[in-house]
Amino acid sequence: MLKPITNLALALVLAGGLLASGCATKKYVQTEDAKVTDRVNGVQGEVEEVQSQVKQHDARLVTHDQQIGEASRTAQEALNRAQEAGQLAEGKLLYETVLTDDRVHFGFNKDELSAEAKAALDEFAAKLKEEGKGVYIEVQGHTDAIGNDSYNEKLGEERAQAVRDYLARQDQLPLHRMNVISYGEQAPIADNKSPQGRSQNRRVALVVLK
Repeated sequence: MLKPITNLALALVLAGGLLASGCATKKYVQTEDAKVTDRVNGVQGEVEEVQSQVKQHDARLVTHDQQIGEASRTAQEALNRAQEAGQLAEGKLLYETVLTDDRVHFGFNKDELSAEAKAALDEFAAKLKEEGKGVYIEVQGHTDAIGNDSYNEKLGEERAQAVRDYLARQDQLPLHRMNVISYGEQAPIADNKSPQGRSQNRRVALVVLK
């Protein structure tokens, strides 16, 4: 015959059941916590990646704005010089044409114009003649940062002078309405640390003023 279960034994049985249930619940919670943590880490990684892309995009925009600002600065300086010299009637900037090294190919340490450069300058002159306006042109020579300051200033002037001479000889633009200035390496529009950036900085800018 079975002995009756005492109150103490019953209590022990119930406590054991609750303990086992508690352990199972704790393991379940830990497992779910781990899953949630993994998901949170994954989302956080995605957010960080998006933030990185946004920062890179913002950096590209800043660089672009700096390039535009630099080009506008040199154009404004040309306008100021022309006004001071009394060479403008209205003191108005019409537009700026920048011929970078991908179109105006200069050889190393040379100022000769390539066939592509001449074609670009012919196109520029034809536009001026079509507009039929009496304008003043400042021809700006720019270089990359390779070489010292005085060398680059001289090289920039030689290349700008080559452009001015061609426009006068071949396209019959009046010499007295064209001025040459060299910025050398002092007004970059791109990073001189890369070949692509140096190529952009080797340029001739034609600032057209009224």
